[in-house]
Amino acid sequence: MKKILLSYIIFLIGFPVWSQIQPVLTLEEAVSLTLENNFDIRIAKNELRIDQENVTIGNAGMLPNINGTVTNNNTILNQTQTQASGNEIEIDGAQNVNINYGVGIEWTIFDGFRMFARHNQLKELQNLGATELKLSVLSRVSAVYQTYFTLSTQQQQLKMIDSIISVSEFRLKTAKNRLTIGKASKLEVLNAEVDLNADLSAKIQLNEQYSISKVTLNELLVRPLDTDFKVSDVISIDSSLLLPDLLSSAEKQNPQLQIQYINKKIQEYELKQVKANRFPTVSLLGGYNLIRSQTPFGFVTESTGRNFVYGFSATLNIFDGFNQNRNEKVAKIQLENTQLQIERQAQIVQSQLATLYQSYLSNLSLLELERKNEGIAKQNLEITLEKFKIGSVAPIEFRTAQENYGNAVIRLSSAELQTKQSEISLRELAGSLSF
Repeated sequence: MKKILLSYIIFLIGFPVWSQIQPVLTLEEAVSLTLENNFDIRIAKNELRIDQENVTIGNAGMLPNINGTVTNNNTILNQTQTQASGNEIEIDGAQNVNINYGVGIEWTIFDGFRMFARHNQLKELQNLGATELKLSVLSRVSAVYQTYFTLSTQQQQLKMIDSIISVSEFRLKTAKNRLTIGKASKLEVLNAEVDLNADLSAKIQLNEQYSISKVTLNELLVRPLDTDFKVSDVISIDSSLLLPDLLSSAEKQNPQLQIQYINKKIQEYELKQVKANRFPTVSLLGGYNLIRSQTPFGFVTESTGRNFVYGFSATLNIFDGFNQNRNEKVAKIQLENTQLQIERQAQIVQSQLATLYQSYLSNLSLLELERKNEGIAKQNLEITLEKFKIGSVAPIEFRTAQENYGNAVIRLSSAELQTKQSEISLRELAGSLSF
């Protein structure tokens, strides 16, 4: 019995009694594995690579098109000819060969500056891909943070439940000893046993939640779902966040808001491309061809030729049924919509930040209160335990003190988790989440 009491007293001063066998996964390792392995991030990276490959002057239409052509036409002819002299000539299986091959070039040198607008638009599409990658990274890393600290909280609660079970086992053993010497009834033993079973049931339920959270984190890290590990119990909370700083950071770094800014630039270049149709399109043309022809009849049976072709072409849309005016009006309306989307997204981000910040402040206050409550409940349990040892406290009062302390520890760990989650969400919205 003295050993059990000693174990419980050690628990009260904070000695870890939970298993240390499992390998510890640090938060830095979890984030690193996510950045390297997560499917959503890898897909976003590949999408960015595609956007980067598309940013070329050739894709914008600034370079010439050069085509090589080869044409070979063969004819087998069966023919009867009657000449002016009355002579008749029959030709059977005559083969006529015509070969034409060469190189042609077409180079658009002016298109109303459409090619330059297109090139700038491709650059903005690359920026859009980079911002979407950042959004994917922030989202996945935030999920890792949330799950990691959820596991940390559940570990703390499992340690507490293990210690509560040790105390309940001590109480049951004490009740049985008291029954043996005639100082307690069978009812006291049964009540102690029921309370111990309730503690064991609570541990089973928390173990289930803990196992599910580990599967979720393994999925985010893209590794075998049954990989066993534990996380750090330390939850460090930043209580110095200020709403004006978060709003300023979000305006510059929030990926969703930045995406809307980039979409506006893309639409501006789209409008420039539409307006380019009012200008003529001028192209340079050139080519070099070789021609060879063979025929078994006629005055000329074989001929060859070489020619060089050069010139230019210019086209101008004079009238297209007022479609140019319509296209420009539509592009301008779409540009107005992108500005409205910017304003809407900015308001959404500001609203989310203001709401989350209020929750953050409330959670900080709640956390401070729960810390005090946990200290009071711990002191109350220590006093009750001493009285229980000398038999001056009824078992039901001891159980109440035990439950109060357990609930206080759970509320404290939950308050820590909620506060940390608020902090993570605020940093994610502000675009300043560390990874």
